[in-house]
Amino acid sequence: MNLMMIKAAYENYVLPRMLNCCCSTKPISYQRKKVVPEASGTILEIGIGSGLNIPYYQKSKVNRVIGLDPSEQLCKMAKKTADNYNFNIDFLVNGAEEIQLASNTIDTILLTYTLCSIPEPDIALKEIMRVMKSDGRILFCEHGIAPDDVVQKWQNRINPLWGKLFGGCNINRDIPNILKNGGFKINYLEKMYLPSTPKIVGYNYWGEASY
Repeated sequence: MNLMMIKAAYENYVLPRMLNCCCSTKPISYQRKKVVPEASGTILEIGIGSGLNIPYYQKSKVNRVIGLDPSEQLCKMAKKTADNYNFNIDFLVNGAEEIQLASNTIDTILLTYTLCSIPEPDIALKEIMRVMKSDGRILFCEHGIAPDDVVQKWQNRINPLWGKLFGGCNINRDIPNILKNGGFKINYLEKMYLPSTPKIVGYNYWGEASY
């Protein structure tokens, strides 16, 4: 088995299950519960992954959910979760830098533990702004750069290796600034270290943004 085959096997079989495990810890699940139930109308969940947000949607608020993810394997896992919850989701298997939807059609953009791994977030945010309605909003919950110098130092050291192991995830992104630089205003923002989580990956930002 050559290196290309090993890489493909890792990305298609090992990585999706590892991401599902890492993103379903109790502290992260608690964070999801704070954000996902606020989503309403026509919702585009960017980076739907294995469908870990599905249990937290308030069906009475939802008209339609579109789940976008570049991983076909993760979308298959999310589809199984959606079926288990009798929840209809339309899937788009592609990256956030090119969203195959009409402009001005989305009420709520949901981003949970996704901005860390989008290769070109500036382009993705332009696409998000394009598909959002003028009164639409982004609900986000992300991990990112910590406020403490010592933690930041280790985040910056570990980030190159971390990204290679965890599907392009960056542990040192400045989430509020990424949103602001993308043309969005942050309506509210909360942040803290998650309990029972290593500090290098445990500093969370969550809130709402619009343009």
